[in-house]
Amino acid sequence: MPEIKKVLLTGADGFIGSHLTEYLLSKGYEVRALSYYNSFNYWGWLEDIPANNKLEIVAGDIRDPFFCNEICKGMDAVLHLAALIAIPFSYKAPQSYIDTNINGTQNICQAAMTHSLKKVIVTSTSEVYGSAMYVPIDEKHPLQPQSPYSASKIGADAMAMSYYYSFDLPLVLARPFNTYGPRQSARAVIPNMIIQMLNGKDVMIGDLTPTRDFNYVKDVCKGFTALLENDVSLGEVYNIGSNFEISIQGVFDTLKEIIQTNVNLIQDPNRFRPQKSEVNRLWCDNAKIKKECGYSPDYTFKLGLEETVKWFGLKENISKYKDGIYNV
Repeated sequence: MPEIKKVLLTGADGFIGSHLTEYLLSKGYEVRALSYYNSFNYWGWLEDIPANNKLEIVAGDIRDPFFCNEICKGMDAVLHLAALIAIPFSYKAPQSYIDTNINGTQNICQAAMTHSLKKVIVTSTSEVYGSAMYVPIDEKHPLQPQSPYSASKIGADAMAMSYYYSFDLPLVLARPFNTYGPRQSARAVIPNMIIQMLNGKDVMIGDLTPTRDFNYVKDVCKGFTALLENDVSLGEVYNIGSNFEISIQGVFDTLKEIIQTNVNLIQDPNRFRPQKSEVNRLWCDNAKIKKECGYSPDYTFKLGLEETVKWFGLKENISKYKDGIYNV
């Protein structure tokens, strides 16, 4: 396998991306971290990462092909995480998901090909599977676009794979199941519950019946790095998950036990997805990444939740979130 020292990480300013930046730096990689451009020169969660002589932060937009070409220069590999990911917002602004997720992925693949990068890891999502037709869900499960978001990610996956088949791009698709942990947006169910509980409020939530395979963010970073460091099969998809499912009701019950609160749970009709769009069951089959990379999660679900609650429990962290506003 070609030696990889310099890694471009798109979406580095976000939840998973900032953790992955730290993880790669701890492994000795040189990281060029892309933050979404804004006039405040604000780097998102990268602001919380101490200065490191192996970290270069750049600001820009993956929707611009010329910019993508520029940031791929001199890199050995790219981990492409930049995307619009909020499912509820995709019902309101579907075109923006096409522009960022599909076109942005095409721009990164084209730039990586131009500069002969040694490995390209494009981030997919378990949402592309839709509601499980069988469980656990392996990489051969049919794809079902049950939201504009999932449709855009299916399109991005297909665009990336076309570069493998057409141009021999050294591509791997990483497909993480639901990730949680410190720094996650309050639009996601776990931080949403934690923030409400810690503030002593009854928990407003949507549907309680769907199940998910939740994974602590450090385990997801471990999965990405395993795909980067191992001689895995190119042109292949790899699930990153724990082979464990729990309902949203089960998440609430577990958090209530950890936080030791007596708050009530109130179902808010505004937080339900459209009926046919709800993904009712996601349960990861992680046998493939285990077999080819020796990957296994380090955190149980409860241990990961305890670490997450601990982080949100710090005033300087929870104060960054707008409590009382439903974030789509």
